[in-house]
Amino acid sequence: MKYVCLGYIDESKFVTLSEEEVSKIMEECLDYDDVLRRGGHFLGGEALDSARNAVTLKPENGEVVVTDGPFAETKETLGGILLLEARDMNHAIALMSKHPGAKMGPFEIRPADETINKLVAERGAAITDEA
Repeated sequence: MKYVCLGYIDESKFVTLSEEEVSKIMEECLDYDDVLRRGGHFLGGEALDSARNAVTLKPENGEVVVTDGPFAETKETLGGILLLEARDMNHAIALMSKHPGAKMGPFEIRPADETINKLVAERGAAITDEA
């Protein structure tokens, strides 16, 4: 099964870290990502820029309105995503609980919606076939 792991971070705490501390944390995270790769569990991922550079689209009176930053009212913002292959949720939890990024903030683990993702893949393949 595929799982989407959402890593959250409190940016106000992160910016207080020294360059050396950030380097050490990143190296630990990348090293563990390599462990996941070697085990066939790492499917991909992306780090995200600061929430200060984000916008949120939301419906308002039948229109789409753009607002600055993330919509959620929280100190912790989404810092990145990791796509994981695991046997089941317990396996995903076991793998991600060892990830050094979990020390920086919470990781939310959600099963991927295989039915919808199959539809998305089929549409993508159809567009590719048209080209």
